[in-house]
Amino acid sequence: MMEETYKDEEINLLDLLLVIARRKRLIISITVGVAIITAVVSLILTPIYKAETRILPPKPSEGGLASQLISKIAGGFDISALGGKTPADLYIGMLSSDTISDRIIERFNIMQEEDIKYKLDARKHLKKITDFNVNKKSGIINISVQHKDPKKAADMANAFVEELKSLNKGLAITEASQRRLYYEEQLKDTKEALIKAENEMKSFQEKTGALQIDVQAKAIISGIADLKAKIAANEVKLKVLKTFTTPQNPDYQMAEEALKALRLELKRLESNEKKGHDPLMPTGNIPSIGLDYIRKLREVKFNETLYELLLKQYELAKLDEARDAVLIQVIDKATPPDKRYKPKRTLMVIVSAFSALFFSIFLCFVLEFCENLQRDEDNKRRIDELKKYLNFQWLKRRKSS
Repeated sequence: MMEETYKDEEINLLDLLLVIARRKRLIISITVGVAIITAVVSLILTPIYKAETRILPPKPSEGGLASQLISKIAGGFDISALGGKTPADLYIGMLSSDTISDRIIERFNIMQEEDIKYKLDARKHLKKITDFNVNKKSGIINISVQHKDPKKAADMANAFVEELKSLNKGLAITEASQRRLYYEEQLKDTKEALIKAENEMKSFQEKTGALQIDVQAKAIISGIADLKAKIAANEVKLKVLKTFTTPQNPDYQMAEEALKALRLELKRLESNEKKGHDPLMPTGNIPSIGLDYIRKLREVKFNETLYELLLKQYELAKLDEARDAVLIQVIDKATPPDKRYKPKRTLMVIVSAFSALFFSIFLCFVLEFCENLQRDEDNKRRIDELKKYLNFQWLKRRKSS
C-alpha cells in the first residue's frame, strides 16, 4: 500500500510538471509581457526625489538658574519623566502640527501646485510626502520630504526646521519661559496702573496747583508705598512658586513667612497713625487738598516701586530663559538629491515578473481543468445542462421584465 501511495504522488507531481511543460509558451509570454509592460510604465512614471535633514533634539540645560530652581523645588526628581515622553517626541509632535503644516502649505503654494481645493486635503497630501522619525539609539530627529523636484524637496525639508524654530520661539516650553511670560503679564498691568496714577497726579496738580507737600509726609508716603510694593512683588513670587511646588516645600514656606513679616510691618506702621486720618498722613492736620495729593502720590510711589521690583525679577527670568534656551541644532542640512527615490524600476520589474509567473501557472492549471471537463462525456453533459438552465432562467427573467 505504501508503494502505491508513493507511485500516485509521483504520478501526480509528473502530471503537474507536464501541465506546465505543455503550456510553457503561455507562461513565458505572460511573464515576459508583464515584465516589459512594467518596465515601460516605470519609465513613464514621474521620478520622485527624497531629501532628508537631521537635527539634534533639544535638551534642557543643566547649568541655568531655572533648571537649578526646578531641581531644588522638586528635590532632585526629574519632572520631565512624569510625561513619559522625550524632547524628541515633543518636537516631532510640533512638526506634525497643523500650525507648521499650514505654514509650509502657504509657503510653497501646495494647494495651487497640486490643484487642491480644501486645506484639509492639502494637509493630508503633505503628510503623505513627509516623514518624521527619531532614532531610538542616538535620539536624532530625521525629517524627510518627497517631491518630483529635487530642489523643492530639499527646500521643504529645511523649511520644516525653520518653521519649528519659529514656532518654538513663541511657546513657553521651559520653566524659565513660563516665569518670564508670567512676569511679563504682571509688568504690563503694573505699567498701565502706573501711567494711570501719573496721569491722575498730573491732572490733580494742574487743577489745584498743589506741587509740594511736607517733607515728612513725603517720607512716610515713600516708606509705606515701598513696603506695599514689596508685599505685592512677594505675592507674585509666591504665585510663581506655587506653579512648581507645593505649600509643604521649604522654599515656599520661607517665601510665605517673608510675606507675613512684611504685612505685619505694614500693619504696625499704619496703626501708629492717628485715627480719623489717612494712615499715610504725617502728624498734624492736613488740608483736604494736601490729603488728596498724598493719596495720589502714594498710588504713584506704590506702582513705581512695584514696577521696579517686577522688572528685576523679569530680567532674571529672561536671563534664565537665555541660559535654558532650547537650541535646535542641524546636523545634516537637506540638499537636492541627485538620485531618484522612486519608482524603483528594478524592484517593480522583478515583483511584477514573479507575480505574473505564479498567475500564469495558476491559469495553466485552470485551463487544463477546463479541458479535462470537456473531454469527459459525463462532465460535458452536466455542463451543457447547466448552460441550458442558466440560459432558460436568463430568458425567463428578460421576458418578465
